[in-house]
Amino acid sequence: MSPPIVTRFAPSPTGFLHIGGARTALFNWLFAKANGGKMLLRIEDTDRSRSSPEAVTALMDGLQWLGIDWQGEPISQFSRQKRHAEIAEQLVSEGKAYYCYTSPEELNAMREKARAENKAPKYDGTWRSKDPSEAPKGVDPVIRIKAEQSGTTIVTDHVQGVVEFPNTDLDDFILMRSDGTPTYMLAVVVDDHDMGITHIVRGDDHLTNAARQIQIYKALDWPVPDMAHVPLIHGPDGAKLSKRHGALGAEAYRAMGYLPEALCNYLVRLGWAHGDEEVISIEQMIEWFSLDAIGKSPSRFDFAKLENLNGIYMRAAEDQKLIEAVEVVLPELAKPSLFGEKLSDDHRKKLLLAMPGLKERAKTVVQLIESAEFIAASVPLNYTEKALGLLNEDGRKIIADLIPRIEKAEWDADGLENSVKTFAEESELKLGKVAQPLRAALTGSHMSPGIYDVLLVLGREESLKRMSAAIS
Repeated sequence: MSPPIVTRFAPSPTGFLHIGGARTALFNWLFAKANGGKMLLRIEDTDRSRSSPEAVTALMDGLQWLGIDWQGEPISQFSRQKRHAEIAEQLVSEGKAYYCYTSPEELNAMREKARAENKAPKYDGTWRSKDPSEAPKGVDPVIRIKAEQSGTTIVTDHVQGVVEFPNTDLDDFILMRSDGTPTYMLAVVVDDHDMGITHIVRGDDHLTNAARQIQIYKALDWPVPDMAHVPLIHGPDGAKLSKRHGALGAEAYRAMGYLPEALCNYLVRLGWAHGDEEVISIEQMIEWFSLDAIGKSPSRFDFAKLENLNGIYMRAAEDQKLIEAVEVVLPELAKPSLFGEKLSDDHRKKLLLAMPGLKERAKTVVQLIESAEFIAASVPLNYTEKALGLLNEDGRKIIADLIPRIEKAEWDADGLENSVKTFAEESELKLGKVAQPLRAALTGSHMSPGIYDVLLVLGREESLKRMSAAIS
């Protein structure tokens, strides 16, 4: 019986969950879920200058917002330095690694010599066979692995296939620095082994690292986990996704009003496919996901496609769930909303009433908030230029004549519709000629949900107040 699947997501805490990292986490999570396994979280925080508790919190917050969970407590790589050092010393004692006293000046000279000879710059193995008794005094050594010097290191990958690396290209790389801290190469191998990781799913920028890490696994006689190196996400121009393409962190997509389910759906389709399916629920992703269905080519991030997909999720979402999404987005808006940073009970009640009409027109939660701000507006309204155009002399006369009808109307959808339509017929006006200035008077804009919905949401008193203000 094969061991249970254990994957891991191992980000560096840079202060946010990079969208590429979010997809890597999603792939790890889905693969574990699809196979009845578990995903672990490791924070690769050995670079203390870039690590902080706030950055770790931001990372975890992004994962939780996306609905990606992990088993157990997050593991700090920094806290395991003693274990890393222990393994490095073990390799030295077994003759599989050695102390190197080469100075920075000597290393630079080696690199320059290699470049002059049109060779790859690398360490030349000076201390590989030297006796430690020859060590210069007062110099703290690094520990280097005794890498294989002939043959090839083979990476068998679920995405990239079989990739061969000539061992002549892999020098005796450093395992422990002279200050006693481990390198990424060593720390990752030791941590993955100790955590029982069976499958490593990460970006294909780590493919060369995989060859070096396999050398460490072999030296320690540890089993090598299965690997899947996923192509990176590119921007619309085909270059690696970066800040110049727009938002990078998951929290930025939340602030722009994307739903987590829609973002997960979009991310999973960047490099993975199940036939021609475009709208895929989390349950379906778990049922269908496999590493072998990940493509080799980089995917291009398309904001228009994401927005359209998000619109589909918006229309299908429960109204109460969208209220909760609004509550999440309000404090993060770039431009403050009339609702403030938190919905009042009255606003929440009215927004819920208006939601069926609002969500049909909005592709993001931000668009939904903007189209719903008429609810939170107060007299005098801040009319748009187009709304002022509708409230010209003719428009104001229509509103003035309509006020008595609205005062007496039955306050339900049928009653309001009957009242407005009857007025339009008796005035020999097309319904749009009445509805447009009425919309402008009630909302301050030429766009809104259905006019009867607006009246119902605002209520009789507020509607009449706004109509009176529009004609004065």
